Amino acid sequence: MIEDADKTQQDVYDEGMAVRREVLGAAHVDRANAAKDEFTEDFQELITKYAWGSIWTRPGLPRTMRSAITLTALIAHGHTEEFAMHVRSALTNGLTRAEIKEIILQSAIYCGVPAANSAFKTAQQVFAELDGLEKR
Repeated sequence: MIEDADKTQQDVYDEGMAVRREVLGAAHVDRANAAKDEFTEDFQELITKYAWGSIWTRPGLPRTMRSAITLTALIAHGHTEEFAMHVRSALTNGLTRAEIKEIILQSAIYCGVPAANSAFKTAQQVFAELDGLEKR
């Protein structure tokens, strides 16, 4: 996009940080930033600029679709910890638990039954955790 060519790296970072906080939650992003050190700060900057500032800010797909794609990719590669985080963000982005279930079922066919089995277990844990928080 032409207007993006005029953005500074700081603009991309700032927009990425805003979207990252909206999608993952301020508490999660604050924890990630508090834990960064000289060894990991370049990685935190990379994901903020490129994943969040260059991809998640694009207007071509709604956040629900981006969440569905992300969940599928994480299932396919067995990234359980990241999957749990993105189940939470998918709910924030407007996906329902029923839609997440359908994403996992679809992924069973294309990513493998064992991967989907792990995803169901992880999603159940996230839902139970969220239900526990809501009851407090």
